Formats: sequence, structure tokens, C-alpha cells
Amino acid sequence: MSKEVPRITEQTLKALGALVGSASEELSGAEIARKTKQQSGTLYPILIRLEVAQWLESRWEDGDPRELGRPRRRLYKVTALGRRAFKDALAEISQVVGEVAWANL
Repeated sequence: MSKEVPRITEQTLKALGALVGSASEELSGAEIARKTKQQSGTLYPILIRLEVAQWLESRWEDGDPRELGRPRRRLYKVTALGRRAFKDALAEISQVVGEVAWANL
């Protein structure tokens, strides 16, 4: 996989934030969608880009769908690289917002 840096959008930050802020180490795509209020057509391409960039890792849930009584879920977790990228993006946004706020006082 390449390490192309994904574009940091509001939707990307929401997806990363859901994972970084989760008490659970892993979340399913549906859980991320609920937390971020994003539609699957927006969310899943973001998750794919973040995984290609190695900011996320994913795996299929263990278990037989017949025993689970539902399809297996794909579980996502943020990597150390993704956590750092999220922290850096928030710091950059905070700096820009702070500069704009002070300029308008």
C-alpha cells in the first residue's frame, strides 16, 4: 500500500475523531457512521483512503455469520501514524482559527 497523504476534510476529521475518541479500540463502519452522521457513500471511501495511507487498519470480525445471527462486520482502528496525523491536523486548525479570531477582534 502507498502512503499517499489523504486530504484532510471535515468528514475525514470526523471519521478519525470517532476512532481516536472511542473507548473501544475498534469500531465497525456502521458505528463510525452513527457517530459521525455520515452516509456510507461518503464514509467508506474515506475509510479506504485512510487505510491506504496506513492511518487506519481494518479486519473482518471473527465468527461465523450463522452463529452471530448477522453478517460479519469490518472493524477499523486508528494506527499510531493516523493518531499523529489527527493530532497535527487539529493543531493546525486550532492555530488558523486562533489567528483568524484574533485578527477579527
